[in-house]
Amino acid sequence: MLQSDRHYLPDLPDADHFRNLEWIEKANAPVLAIGRDYGRGLIVPLHSHTRTQLWWARSGVVLVHTADGRWMIPPGHALLIPAGMEHSAEMVSDVRMHSIYIAAMSRARRPLVLEISALAGSLIDELIRIENETSSERREQLITDLLLEEIPRLAERPLGLPFPQDRGLAGLCRKFLEAPSAGANIDQWADSLGISRRSFTRFFRRETGISFVTWRQQACIFASLPRIADGEPITTVALDAGYENVAAFTTMFRRMLGAPPSLYLRGRDV
Repeated sequence: MLQSDRHYLPDLPDADHFRNLEWIEKANAPVLAIGRDYGRGLIVPLHSHTRTQLWWARSGVVLVHTADGRWMIPPGHALLIPAGMEHSAEMVSDVRMHSIYIAAMSRARRPLVLEISALAGSLIDELIRIENETSSERREQLITDLLLEEIPRLAERPLGLPFPQDRGLAGLCRKFLEAPSAGANIDQWADSLGISRRSFTRFFRRETGISFVTWRQQACIFASLPRIADGEPITTVALDAGYENVAAFTTMFRRMLGAPPSLYLRGRDV
């Protein structure tokens, strides 16, 4: 059972990012709770932690990059980042982040986007809220222990987009993200690489771990979230993504994320 000691990040400017990292690494407490606000467009440079990080977007949308992929954190979700994994981040909008740093946790070998339950959110909020308040050690311990019990129960959402190591294929993936289209087909990509359809299908799965069709669907939804969060009409986003109509886009969105786009971010933005 972990101790309940918590430390909170000093109010340092963003230019002191690596000083912040040093402070986190030197803290003795096994669980750290940190609340920060970030402005739209802020870039958090490449770094890593010796702790597992649960990075919750209390509001706003964050894009996290690793060597193997990109992960979108929309409101109401958190990214579980394994200890030691290098990552950078871009604030797609103004963001309020609540982070939990855990010294000993073994759930993930890769980043996982998790939907924050009402219970987990309340527990994290409480750890942040009592930053400057006097609270009994037993109460803090109980909150921390319950949160650590809740994290493994959080539902994973398909908001990670694996990226291939092959430069040619990675270039096609990046180009697709700039102008995603649900109509993109295997033959076009195979021709671009000068290989057969069958070889491309095998190659793509070997490089990303998923099929081309699954990657294309995830990429279209992945690219749509910042635009929806920015208030763009769903009809515009759907048509730009290559869907024939809003209903087809909404069906795919609901299938992947459990709610239509009109309700998804609204219901989780707080």
